Amino acid sequence: MTEELFSVEAYARTCEATVTAVTDDGVVLDRTVFYARSGGQPGDTGTLRWEGGEGRVADTLKRGGMLLHVVADRAPAAGTAVVADIDWDRRHTLMRTHTALHALSAIVFRDYGAKVTGGNMEPGAARMDFELESITPEFGREVEEKLNAELSADRPVKVTFLAREVALADPDLIRTKVNLIPEAVDPIRVIEIEGLDKQADGGTHVRSTGEVGAVRVAKTENKGKAFKRMRIELVDA
Repeated sequence: MTEELFSVEAYARTCEATVTAVTDDGVVLDRTVFYARSGGQPGDTGTLRWEGGEGRVADTLKRGGMLLHVVADRAPAAGTAVVADIDWDRRHTLMRTHTALHALSAIVFRDYGAKVTGGNMEPGAARMDFELESITPEFGREVEEKLNAELSADRPVKVTFLAREVALADPDLIRTKVNLIPEAVDPIRVIEIEGLDKQADGGTHVRSTGEVGAVRVAKTENKGKAFKRMRIELVDA
């Protein structure tokens, strides 16, 4: 098992580690700051450095229970001591984008009663799908105004770990379908935007909504009955 440092400290940019395995799919470390893609958040990119060598990490993913650093060129051998460095600017932009999506989903549920059905993101841009009956550009502008008001309120963003039975009893987490998380996951990692949102989530986030900055609703789309899509962008991305 790889110790996932990003899970408790999203601002960690580098760490020392040891290569525990090398497969056809990637390099496994005993500990890492690299986030493996899941839940719509892309995997981290960056560099592994070791005595006499360096390898570019083009992606990070999970496969067969292993967290894999996909090295695009030369890979270190098993047993090698390495320094793992993430592409921080890209990661931080993803953190801002991810927190903006949580705030967006909270607003649409709070004010319009619509749940999220899907989503995806890249650095500075994202989409989210909702169980809405209709969507218009005017609706998008209204949501954009509410979203920026909540982000500028500079609400703290907290990471906590709850025992599974506690998480399943929380009505806010039931709303976000915490019961779909595999039974083996215990405790459950929870991201809370103070006074606005609480979700079971494995991704990385900024420390406060003020750090996200301004967001624009770039597009609203009708994808079918009760399937409406909203695309957002960070203004300064």
